[in-house]
Amino acid sequence: MHAHAVFANENEPTFEEKIPQELKEKRERFFTAIFENDLFAGQDANYTNGVLFTYYDTDFDVPHSVREFVDFSKFFHIDELTSVAYSLGHNLYTPKDITLKTPDPKDRPYAAFLYGTIGLSTISGDHINNLDLTLGLVGPSALGEPIQEEVHSFVDTRDPAGWDHQLKDEPALMLSYQRRWPEKYAGNIGPFYFRTAPYWGATLGNVYTYGALGSTFQLTPQKYKWQAMPLRVKPSIPGTGYFNVPDHAFAWSAFAGFEGRAVARNLFLDGNSYQDSPSVSKKTYVGDANVGLSLIFGRVRTSFTINWRSREFDGGASATFGALSVGYRL
Repeated sequence: MHAHAVFANENEPTFEEKIPQELKEKRERFFTAIFENDLFAGQDANYTNGVLFTYYDTDFDVPHSVREFVDFSKFFHIDELTSVAYSLGHNLYTPKDITLKTPDPKDRPYAAFLYGTIGLSTISGDHINNLDLTLGLVGPSALGEPIQEEVHSFVDTRDPAGWDHQLKDEPALMLSYQRRWPEKYAGNIGPFYFRTAPYWGATLGNVYTYGALGSTFQLTPQKYKWQAMPLRVKPSIPGTGYFNVPDHAFAWSAFAGFEGRAVARNLFLDGNSYQDSPSVSKKTYVGDANVGLSLIFGRVRTSFTINWRSREFDGGASATFGALSVGYRL
């Protein structure tokens, strides 16, 4: 017997209508830890490390003040399917040669970014809307130098010598919006379930300002198809880390994706907004592509992703880095 594919058509129910009622009514909470590092891909340069901790709650009573804040937008509404995510993250950026006390002025500046994000997500018909607010700090107060020195004392013998030339302290503010179609093209392929999820988004702020367009692709067992892509450190191909698998069951998910960004502002390349600082000439158009695998054992999900990113500045090189995430359903 030959396997065959059955994909969605215009007459099928919307994504919102496909979700089983029991999942809509069930409160699910997840804690996810994400670690990104270029050493995972066999190199150590440029984007050197990212750590993100996220608490995701699918049943959230949105405060009245927050409702008033988002009601002005026709792109986002709050209802019984609105979920919330709270995140705390830290990113490190360094030039290729970290042994130079005076870094190459044509290479990426040293920078650290400490931030927190609150994000709202709601399902509406055939699409999902996301709205994120990020507040943070770039500069010495983000503790990039002591953190990298401590990490390198265990995993790398080289001393990062150029942190005296890092970007200066600057508060960070970003507002991000994204719309994606989680099952634009989806259906069964033999015993498996395949979905394609195109999306677009925009971020506005003093750290990043860009527009993005991309798509993700996912293959899962039919029995355990209610899985989302793993979480990642932004800017990145999107995911939430959600999974609905029984406590003692095993499941998996294979995934890939691509994203193109038109970048108007990248503080880590353009330098500080209102102070003299190191900077390089950034590329306006940047592309990402990734591939990965998630393994789920009951309440625990482990995901590994390899990400490729095109050149971000003149004289720079494309980057490859890995992302490891571990999620736990509470």
